[in-house]
This record gives sequence, structure tokens and C-alpha cells, in this order.
Amino acid sequence: MSFRGTYTAIITPFRDGAIDVPAFQKLVEFQVAGGVTGIVPMGTTGESPTVDMDEHKEVIRLAIEFAAGRVEVVAGTGANSTKEAIELTQAAEAMGATGTLQVCPYYNKPSQEGVFQHFKAIADSTKLPVMLYSVPGRSGIEIGVDTTARLAAACPNITAIKEAGGSVDRISQLRQALPADFALLSGDDPLTLPFMICGATGLVSVASNIIPAVMSRLVNLCLDGDYAASAALHQQYYPLLRGLMTLDVNPVPIKAAAHLMGLCGGEFRLPLVGLTDSQTTTLRSLLQSFHLI
Repeated sequence: MSFRGTYTAIITPFRDGAIDVPAFQKLVEFQVAGGVTGIVPMGTTGESPTVDMDEHKEVIRLAIEFAAGRVEVVAGTGANSTKEAIELTQAAEAMGATGTLQVCPYYNKPSQEGVFQHFKAIADSTKLPVMLYSVPGRSGIEIGVDTTARLAAACPNITAIKEAGGSVDRISQLRQALPADFALLSGDDPLTLPFMICGATGLVSVASNIIPAVMSRLVNLCLDGDYAASAALHQQYYPLLRGLMTLDVNPVPIKAAAHLMGLCGGEFRLPLVGLTDSQTTTLRSLLQSFHLI
């Protein structure tokens, strides 16, 4: 797979403390109808830190079942324990996932050699295409440019990286250091346009949970080289993309937005909590201004 296009980091709906299966199916159908390339269950947006191992695997299984081959399913199976990441990745492969997203190890802050060995061990354990995920704001470290290049050379199935460090310059550095067919994906909706101008091939999107058709169009316009039209669309939706990023920590605003739109319930698991009344009022006004509710 080429990892080109729009991939939705899909939210995990809960009801009474359990996975809300009917709501999850509704969310997947909404993504398919919106024309996304794929969905990414059990990423940050899917609240992966607060599910247990059985639930983690079940959400991936449900995503594969509901997608039914119509869109790619890139399973979030990363962890700060290499052993756990391998277990989840092999389970996702056995269930029929089309790829895997591997977050940079968080909290234990390994050296770059440790990062290299971690991802190499995971890649060696599976035949799935692997998308690395560098998000220093959450993991405390980044996947270095040189480390990414080493991994691309050493592991044929490591073919992409989701870049969520907020640096357009780093996209240019990665493009220079990596093979032309190595996919770079934006991990921040508001940075999709500049990232793709600098060589990114797609987006792992939070906003596409509620506007899949818009984000798919934005990415496709960029892939087609129509930067004038993509810039106009970016400017039109930038206030929404920015608002979803800054109102509270992800995934609180996007799940609250999906709830206000009737796509799922608004239940979170601690330590995440919902928006305040004031924040909800702000979000409702924002969604209304884009005719989403």
C-alpha cells in the first residue's frame, strides 16, 4: 500500500463504560461515505491509552469488519513496550488489517538507537506495511530524521511516517533524507496544505471524523497539484480545524463535536473529561457557523 490520501484517526465511542458498537459502525459508515482512503482505529484520537488489551483488539476487529474492504484499516498497535506492540500488531495482522500505525515510544524516552531497535523488532515481526508516528508533544521524543532513514533502509515494510511535530521544515528534511516512494503524512489538520506542498502524500486526520468529504477533497486537490483550489478550501475551513485543535486536548473537542452532530455519545474515560459548558457553547457556535448542526 502507498499510504497516499486521507486516513481518519477514528474516535472510539463509549456507552456506560463499554465500546458502543452500533455508534462505531455508524462512524465507520460515515467515513466510507465521505470518501476517505482509510481509517485508523486505536490511535490517540481513539483513546487507546484507556482501553485494555482485549478492548484494543476488539476495536480493531470491529473496524475491519465494518470497513469490509471498502477502505483501508491502519491499526494503531504501537506501545512504549516493544513486546506489547508486537502482540497487538500480530493480532491486527491476523484479523486482516491493511497496515499498522506505530507511535514513538512514550514516557520511557529511549535513545535513538533504542527507537531504531524498537521499530525494527516490530517490523520484523509482521508483514504489514508500517507507518511510523512521530509526536514529540505526547511521547517526549521524536523519531529522528536519520533514524527514520535507517529504518526505511533496514525494513522494507516501514514505508511511511505520520509527522505530528508541527514543523514544516522537518517535512522538507524527511523528504530529502528518504526514498521518493516513502510516504509522509501530516498529523495535524491545519498543516495539511503546507506539508503537502513540501512533499507529504496525505493526512492522518482528526477533523475528518466530522468532515470526511472536505478533508478528502483537500488532500486530493493537493495530490493533483491544484494548490490554488486547495488553498481556498484550507482558508475556508481553517477556523474549524484550528478550533478543534485548540479548544481542549485531542480527542475531547472532536468527540464532543461528533456528539453534537448526533454521530455518537459524548462519553470519555478518565483521565479525559468532557468540555466545560463554556467550551461546549463555543464549539456549538463553531459547528453552526459551518452548518454542521
